[in-house]
Amino acid sequence: MKEQRSIKIAVIGGGSSYTPELVEGLIKGYGDMPVSELWLVDIEEGRQKLETVGNLAKRMVKKSGIPMEVHLTMDRRTAIRGADFVTTQMRVGQLEARKLDEHIPISHSVIGQETTGPGGMFKALRTIPVILDICRDIEELAPNAWMLNFTNPAGMVTEAVIKYSRVKTVGLCNSPINFKKFLAEAYRTPESRVLPEFVGINHLHWVTSALVDGKERLPELLMGKGEYTAKNVPTLGWDPEFLQSLVSIPTYYLKYYYMTSEMLEEEKASLEKDGTRADVVSRVEKELFELYADESLEEKPKQLEQRGGAFYSEAAVQLMQSLYLGRNDIQTLNVPNDGIYDFLPEDASIEINCVVTSAGPIPLAPKHVPQQIKGLLHAVKTYESLAIDAAVSGDRGLALQAMVHHPLVPSVSTAKMLLDEMLEAHRKYLPNFFA
Repeated sequence: MKEQRSIKIAVIGGGSSYTPELVEGLIKGYGDMPVSELWLVDIEEGRQKLETVGNLAKRMVKKSGIPMEVHLTMDRRTAIRGADFVTTQMRVGQLEARKLDEHIPISHSVIGQETTGPGGMFKALRTIPVILDICRDIEELAPNAWMLNFTNPAGMVTEAVIKYSRVKTVGLCNSPINFKKFLAEAYRTPESRVLPEFVGINHLHWVTSALVDGKERLPELLMGKGEYTAKNVPTLGWDPEFLQSLVSIPTYYLKYYYMTSEMLEEEKASLEKDGTRADVVSRVEKELFELYADESLEEKPKQLEQRGGAFYSEAAVQLMQSLYLGRNDIQTLNVPNDGIYDFLPEDASIEINCVVTSAGPIPLAPKHVPQQIKGLLHAVKTYESLAIDAAVSGDRGLALQAMVHHPLVPSVSTAKMLLDEMLEAHRKYLPNFFA
């Protein structure tokens, strides 16, 4: 067994409402991965949230009895210096920016979603320059650290780091681990006995195989054994005939592509009634931070599950432990394509099963890539690559091309209206475009 050493973790965006879940995971996993220092970092605008969440984290650690020091700081460089892992879980512009990402496209009869369509593009434009600035600190102060990115759009952010920095990085999403749990529950078997195969990119993947105790169960699932969904995506059902001829299970985010008109009507109705997901999350977060501020609270509250992002900490801690211990287990991660898909660029970020070694993840080529998914996958990846380059350069022309070529944007004129309005709405967080 590998000799254990104490490790240091820096969490960028430590004031996030998700942090207690991560802390819970680190406490539970302490026997396998003894974290001696946990640094929670945020910016001045997030100071109050950081203090509230950080004090809860300290109470949780104290109750557990483990010797983990929890530090709260606005000094990112001090937190990163000598770190073994740097995790990123941030939202540039906070929830108000997400609200604009959702509301503005809907006003133009275009899907308004945090990571998909124009909203996802503008989240990437705001986030990527900040992430790359963090990477420069990591290159200088913790060159051997792994950067684990949970910041959405996770695939695009990870690809930006791959292309524009020297930092060792892996992107992570909770969607694959949710499917694995769904599969285990559907067949009443331990998770260790199931192995789904994912083909695609972050928030645009298809399950092309679902092994349970070594037996292929995909045909049964396509016939309607349960439905795989998430809190942040409306629960509209799939067409059974379509699924069976697709011969794969699409992630719930693919409803925005395959059921665009229905999803848009659902979004418009939600906006009129209760607001978009950003409005709902704002209300949930208000309640969460009131709970976190209670000095008698010493554990993650159940209400956090309403926030979405279920099993985030489990996926995060599992990845850290596997990199630390070299477990050689299989996890679904965002990593460079490196020739896995011959119709995508080598440096494209893909979401795929990997063997996680102490030297990093090794992607496992899927057995089969259905012909019918290649076109959409290539189109969305083309948009993503254009948007990443636009985020770095501040080139409006590239941004326009990215917007126009997103499959959910119906025309050049709509793309230009969206680009103009959203650039102006987010001007404060897009200095590259207004230099």
